[in-house]
Amino acid sequence: MLLKDCPVSAALRCISGKWKPIILHELKSGPLSFGQLLRRIPEASHKVLTEQLRQLQAAGIVTKTTSRPIVMRSEYALSELGQTLRPILNQLANWGQEAKQRERKASASSMRTKATQRN
Repeated sequence: MLLKDCPVSAALRCISGKWKPIILHELKSGPLSFGQLLRRIPEASHKVLTEQLRQLQAAGIVTKTTSRPIVMRSEYALSELGQTLRPILNQLANWGQEAKQRERKASASSMRTKATQRN
């Protein structure tokens, strides 16, 4: 199968990026302002977060609503298409939790092995 024909490749073109999956994970619980996203993803720079949100908007996965009660406020949410990613994001988060546990166990086992070898 050619890369351009692969459905997994098509999906990853839409949601891949250093912060896109994390942005989507944060938005699956409901709409958030840009400031809230920055606080929830502190490692992402303002510039990169803006770029990734624009790319997700262009892909039709995220919507942006701007309101002006007193100050201009933008809120981001999963679009109808983005909502279809929720089960996948939940499964990915569960898999990630299990992977973290495996890493901890492997690390602890490795430390015990090294300690045993030193003695």
